[in-house]
Amino acid sequence: MVASVFCIILAGGSGSRLWPVSREMFPKQMFKLDEEYTLFQKTFLNISNIVDDKNIITTTNVKFASAIKEQLKVLQQKFCRQNEYKVISEPIFRNTAPAITIAVKYIKDKLNYSSEPPIILTVPSDQLITDREQFSTFIQKGINLAKAGYIVSFGTETTEIDQNFGYIKTRKNAQISEIEPTALKAINFIEKPTSKEQQEKLKGRFFVNSGIYMFNAEIFFSELKKHSPEIYKKIQNKDIENTIPSIPLNDYEQIIDISIDYALMEKSKKLVTIPLNTEWKDIGSWNAIYEISQKDKNGNYLSGKVIDIDSKDSMVFATSKIVATLGLKDTFVIETEDAILVSEKSNLDGIKNIYKKLSGKNSSKKEIHKTVYRPWGYYTVLENGNGFLTKCITVNPNAKLSVQLHHHRSEHWIILEGEATILKGKELVKLKAGESIDIAIEEIHSLQNFGTEQLKVLEIQQGDILDENDIERLEDIYGRA
Repeated sequence: MVASVFCIILAGGSGSRLWPVSREMFPKQMFKLDEEYTLFQKTFLNISNIVDDKNIITTTNVKFASAIKEQLKVLQQKFCRQNEYKVISEPIFRNTAPAITIAVKYIKDKLNYSSEPPIILTVPSDQLITDREQFSTFIQKGINLAKAGYIVSFGTETTEIDQNFGYIKTRKNAQISEIEPTALKAINFIEKPTSKEQQEKLKGRFFVNSGIYMFNAEIFFSELKKHSPEIYKKIQNKDIENTIPSIPLNDYEQIIDISIDYALMEKSKKLVTIPLNTEWKDIGSWNAIYEISQKDKNGNYLSGKVIDIDSKDSMVFATSKIVATLGLKDTFVIETEDAILVSEKSNLDGIKNIYKKLSGKNSSKKEIHKTVYRPWGYYTVLENGNGFLTKCITVNPNAKLSVQLHHHRSEHWIILEGEATILKGKELVKLKAGESIDIAIEEIHSLQNFGTEQLKVLEIQQGDILDENDIERLEDIYGRA
């Protein structure tokens, strides 16, 4: 295990190429790659075998923070780990540059007890590295370069150009080679090369940009100040906390929405690349999942309640229904509760076009599943019809829904599990399992769980508008009011 290194796991984005499983409110890092762990959990476990788990910080959007904490809690319980896992949450999405910056500041100010500036590794939560021991050797090489004042990128060699990836062009450098013989000077970034001109620039030695970086925190801030002063100035004096959110909304919404590649890495003269000669997969598409999955004798990957006859080289992924297939060839079928994708394997890049078309009446199919995660927990839509909608609401311990009202609907709450503290008008009401309460149209209300276990509530809505737009938030501890 590598000592005295911190790691930031980036778990705040979504993934349009994994629609319909991945949605804006259910991102790909929440996706279970197998029956046991989500992509995020697999990433955490991989890193915890290289970096001390108390030094792993996850950064995510406030919408996913509670779900991330629940996933970390599962790992703590399963492996009897005592360390408190830190989650830094952004009140709104601002891409990887601001997300990494607030996490680095938190580490530097709150977690680093050494006189030396911390060495920090950043890792996306949607990648798969199977050889942990070999990956650890690359991290050690990165530490040596980071201590010498370089920003380290990790790249994988390829002979093919994929328009879904970014690339780093490199060359040898004697000064860098003295510190680490395999390391190369990064001289150019090409982000998702679509034109012939961009692809021409990749002639020579280039690597797929894995999005994994390592640096000395002081070098990171000095380079950020030089190349993206607007981000540096907005965050340098802020107090980042292990709370939800970790930085006030008013401060964060003024920060530019930009990736760390555009904000810093493409501009810095201190960037070097270490070839990552190990099995690395970006789990950003259904093709990638198919490639790493165990297949049957006919080349099929079948997951869920699937009945298949005579299909070949296909993928059928079912989450809620029985899916029966006959004689498919090079075809992918992805089933969820409310949407089904069917595509030839060669056409899967077209998912991004479907994603763009999901607007208007179908916008919910882009944003949410029937199960929707919120900062306080999550809810599942059970049934909806003309003038009514039913949900099962799960509120995490010590979590609270916003103080709110609805202009078009009333609500009836039945407590299923736990004990609820309910604000109804100006009155506080405590209810136990089996008890219920009515919330009238335009009545101020809130729901809170002071207990140590999850609170489950059956909600029955009635009205002429039954969607999330009919919420007027008056107070909210998550910065959404």
